[in-house]
Amino acid sequence: MKASAFFSLPPSLARFAPFFRPDVAPWEWLPQIAPALASITEPAGTTLVPPGVRVEGKVWIHPTAQLPAYATIQGPAWIGANADIRPGAFIRPNTIVGAGCVLGNACEFKNCLLMDGVQVPHFSYVGDSILGNGAHFGAGVICSNLRLDQQPIVVRAEGAVYETGLRKFGAIVGDRAEVGCNAVLNPGTVLGRRALVTPAIPVSGYIPAETIAHGRPAIHLIPRRD
Repeated sequence: MKASAFFSLPPSLARFAPFFRPDVAPWEWLPQIAPALASITEPAGTTLVPPGVRVEGKVWIHPTAQLPAYATIQGPAWIGANADIRPGAFIRPNTIVGAGCVLGNACEFKNCLLMDGVQVPHFSYVGDSILGNGAHFGAGVICSNLRLDQQPIVVRAEGAVYETGLRKFGAIVGDRAEVGCNAVLNPGTVLGRRALVTPAIPVSGYIPAETIAHGRPAIHLIPRRD
């Protein structure tokens, strides 16, 4: 299971490519987010930040990013071109945001990588997760990142068991995957490219590319028809 099967690092984040190899398991990217941010040599920039936006630590914000009247951004963090940060967003350390992303109202982000065009518009938590290009979350989607017993997270997929060694690991979400409103992605959930999760269900494990996870009441996988 390799990162290249789930997403491709976009040109807007090419500067970080040495830290995010396509030939490793996708969750191996998570510990690389902090070193990637530490590699930035230019001074952090916080010009034109509205008075109600609190910025702490090193935060790089592209001049074209849209900032709200109020939000909190804790560095290190990288906010890419044309990103749309909406009121009440809480961006915690070790967050990388690609071009054209939406970080919505009352959403929280922590130790995560959002590639180009990711949309997380309303009331979500994204922690210790990687969201591929064009991935979309409905309102209230939660990436749960810690097991109740706090043991290292294991991924079971394609007949194999992967010991991630990570105590905190939310979700891997492939390019253009979609998650419906109020769904919960349990720790270590892995969604393939264009996978879809229907609203208001808990999901665990591996959802292959171009399939739909549907709770009736158990999880069923059916091919997408779009």
